[in-house]
Amino acid sequence: MLSLPNLLTLSRIFAVPILVFLLWRPTPIGYAFTFVLYCIVGITDYFDGYLARAQGRISRLGQFLDPIADKIMVAAVIVMLLASRRANGEPPIIQDLHVIPALIILLREIIVSGLREFLAEVRVGVPVSALAKWKTTLQLVALGALILSGALPTQPWVHDVGLASLWAAAGLTLMTGYDYLRIGLRHMD
Repeated sequence: MLSLPNLLTLSRIFAVPILVFLLWRPTPIGYAFTFVLYCIVGITDYFDGYLARAQGRISRLGQFLDPIADKIMVAAVIVMLLASRRANGEPPIIQDLHVIPALIILLREIIVSGLREFLAEVRVGVPVSALAKWKTTLQLVALGALILSGALPTQPWVHDVGLASLWAAAGLTLMTGYDYLRIGLRHMD
């Protein structure tokens, strides 16, 4: 039950409080440490699925925990990037109109989680689409770039890349969310 892929997934969940702590009152060096940890955690997202398939050890526990680990990590990082003021008193990394894609991503995760729960009760499986995997990848890149921008305040292009990626991820989020909603509506009375 606790295979290496499942342990990697669990490590992502256990890393979330550390990420939150590091983003609480960040300094440029704190953002650098956070970025390194975030990259390690993001890599485990790829390897847990890869190893499970390669070893033929896909488990129900892994199928349950993997999307939860992704959602917890993404939501926690977004909230911290929205809320935490930087060490020099500058505003949060995500602010103004850029709050919109962050909210789109958070709301979609909640809606799709509820939809998956409903569909499971009526015994309808919804496989993860290729577009949803791209959405997750783009989210991870966006949040990583935004964390890195806190470590590199003299390089505004890093922040710009993060924000552009966040908007692109929100666009894919809307598309994949609509796909899931369309499937779900077919099974509602």
